[in-house]
Amino acid sequence: MTAEPREGLRDTEPYVSPQLPVAARLNTNECPYPLPAAFFDELADAVRELPLNRYPDGSMRRLREDLAAVHGWTPEGTWAANGSNEILTQLLLAYGGPGRRALLFEPTYLLHARVGRLTHTEVVQHELPADFVLTSGQVDVAKGVDPDVVFVCSPNNPTGNAQPPAIVRALAEALPSTLVIVDEAYGEFAPEASVLPLLASHDNLAVVRTFSKAFAMAGARVGYVLGAPSVVGDLERVRLPYHLSALAQTAAIVALHHRSEAGRLLDAVRAERDRIASELTAMPDVTVYPSEANFVLFVPPGDAKAVWQGLLDHGVLIRDMTAVVPGALRVTAGSEHETDLFLRGMKEVLG
Repeated sequence: MTAEPREGLRDTEPYVSPQLPVAARLNTNECPYPLPAAFFDELADAVRELPLNRYPDGSMRRLREDLAAVHGWTPEGTWAANGSNEILTQLLLAYGGPGRRALLFEPTYLLHARVGRLTHTEVVQHELPADFVLTSGQVDVAKGVDPDVVFVCSPNNPTGNAQPPAIVRALAEALPSTLVIVDEAYGEFAPEASVLPLLASHDNLAVVRTFSKAFAMAGARVGYVLGAPSVVGDLERVRLPYHLSALAQTAAIVALHHRSEAGRLLDAVRAERDRIASELTAMPDVTVYPSEANFVLFVPPGDAKAVWQGLLDHGVLIRDMTAVVPGALRVTAGSEHETDLFLRGMKEVLG
């Protein structure tokens, strides 16, 4: 006898990002630089004081207060979880589900559609324009679909471009009963494009962020959302008890004390991103898409999968995005040394 899972579950493959022992792992958009030693010293002191024999603060009061203070928002409209992916899952548990519909503009972050399917939410996918930038045409599409949830990723993963805040505002105003989720996992790289200023006037807007990119804390798994207190109240109804550990909460609180150092890391990452884009553009027959994130999407000449494999043979792992954007690969902006390895590998692979 074999237990049977729910219908359709085994049609969904596990989500896996390769973690291979290579010289340059540039496939998952991690920050290549850690926060400075002062962060780890403060974190170590804070962890020594944690009563790990007790459950963590299930309401995450200190973390929510500190995040709210950073963003000039209210703690009642601030929520955190195990990475932005858990935030997205909680949002779909609350606002998606059977008989409800989520609208996505493709290509975009793969987890948006995946979380929709896993929560039994109907997923409707419409293509972005050729330059991947939302226009008023997508607002008209959204009105025709009449979704319960709309996803906007800005800067968009994997294309790298930020979306116009005016179009996000138009979406929220055209669909007043729809939750517009703006995934700003890379928002700190393009602060001028953030829709955080719209929160005060749009209760149906939720802005999702993460500590994984800008704070160099992918290993800590902390994400958060800013929105109306009513939205956060709904997330409290679907979350698991004590879902964010005391260790993760403490790491995030301490990281907020080191925002200025994290900002300097952003500048270093932007410099490597721009160097990658510039040198790829100079290579014959390589198409490079503009990026306001910490990665670059590009289309090499010939067989993209062969280029991906050639780079791996040179000890450089990047992301094969050909199933999302035809012929495209995505490379994370790494350290100066990692960027050197990638660019050298590209020149050798392309001959």
